[in-house]
Amino acid sequence: MLENGQLNSTIIQSVVLDDDSNALIVLDQTLLPNEKIFLRLTSQNQIWEAIYSLRVRGAPAIGIAAGYGAYLGTKESQAESYDELYEDFKKVKEYLASSRPTAVNLFWALDRMENRFKREKGKSVQEVKRALKEESENIRAEDEVVCKNIGENALSLLKSGMGILTHCNAGTVATAKYGTALAPIYLGKERGYDFKVYADETRPLLQGARLTTWELKEAGIDVTLICDNMASIVMKEEKIQAVLVGCDRVAENGDTANKIGTSGVAILAKHYGIPFYVCAPLSTIDLKCSTGEDIHIELRADEEITSKWYERPMAPAGVKAYNPCFDVTDNSLITAIVTENGIAYPPYSESLPILFK
Repeated sequence: MLENGQLNSTIIQSVVLDDDSNALIVLDQTLLPNEKIFLRLTSQNQIWEAIYSLRVRGAPAIGIAAGYGAYLGTKESQAESYDELYEDFKKVKEYLASSRPTAVNLFWALDRMENRFKREKGKSVQEVKRALKEESENIRAEDEVVCKNIGENALSLLKSGMGILTHCNAGTVATAKYGTALAPIYLGKERGYDFKVYADETRPLLQGARLTTWELKEAGIDVTLICDNMASIVMKEEKIQAVLVGCDRVAENGDTANKIGTSGVAILAKHYGIPFYVCAPLSTIDLKCSTGEDIHIELRADEEITSKWYERPMAPAGVKAYNPCFDVTDNSLITAIVTENGIAYPPYSESLPILFK
């Protein structure tokens, strides 16, 4: 529900379906922390743009948005038969899939919606549409449970009073609720664990500075912002006892794609003997992807480095820029991968498949 442009809930929900208005409501994460604005998206173009431009971001939130987007796009179809509706659905799916090539949750959610569509074969157009709505709502509801279970499993690895470093944002705004890497921090807050969180700013889009610090501060959690290049000194000063990060894709061997800069943090943690934990819903684990070498790395616009956050450009006009959105952390640097079904330890090619059973 919205009241004066704001959700009338104490829990931040970054992706919400307004079925009566045929709209997807998303928290515009590009405007945080200065503005808390919810956008009402009523077209496939708007939903595609919101995913592409990171207005909605975080692997689980992208999946939720994709599920709702697939439903809304199919709902507006004027098809009169199952086969005609399926052709319209496939066009919607293909279009939304083109928005973000790296985040596996996008494709996972769209494939799940297609599988549900196929299971409804023989039913009326309206029955299929209702089934797609139900499936999209299930994706959101299940993610809330998944995040809480990840939080419980990760919390078992931590002790009260720990200093925790995190990179990018894997919190409530990136999921249905709780987050992934931030879930144990929220649960720890409820249970008096007194964590002290250090958040990398996460250049160039500053998800740590704009989003992680904002939501943790809103929740009353002790959080300190540091520049990305300060991770080493806070580790050396023994302020950090664990690193928690989310991820966008995990390969079969445990190589993990996450926001650019994550692999550097993992290398530092290895050097200082600090455990490095990846919090990953099973939906982000791609057992068909053998290694990190098979993960496509999205390149983004030069302006995100050269001018986006400045009143004036901070680089000479025309300079070449290289702006990969993700990097891949080698499995040898990862202490454990925490999922909703349990914790996987090396060798990941053996431990990850077991979690799916």
